[in-house]
Amino acid sequence: MGDKPVTALSGIGETLGKKLEDQGFDKASVVLGQFLLLKKDTEMFTDWLKDASGANSRQAGSCAQCLKEWCDAFL
Repeated sequence: MGDKPVTALSGIGETLGKKLEDQGFDKASVVLGQFLLLKKDTEMFTDWLKDASGANSRQAGSCAQCLKEWCDAFL
């Protein structure tokens, strides 16, 4: 994860990335932290991401799946 920008996450483009950055979620690792705070619950995370950034279901689902796979591989 390192210091990658939030836009490095699957499903997060420039527009959604800017909305997340404005709320303090400027790095992929910060969004990962939110995913972990929600106990790796992909449904809760997708709901949060839709509310926080205006992401659609496909974008939010893609990001949640990306973070879940990362956690499965590295945690």
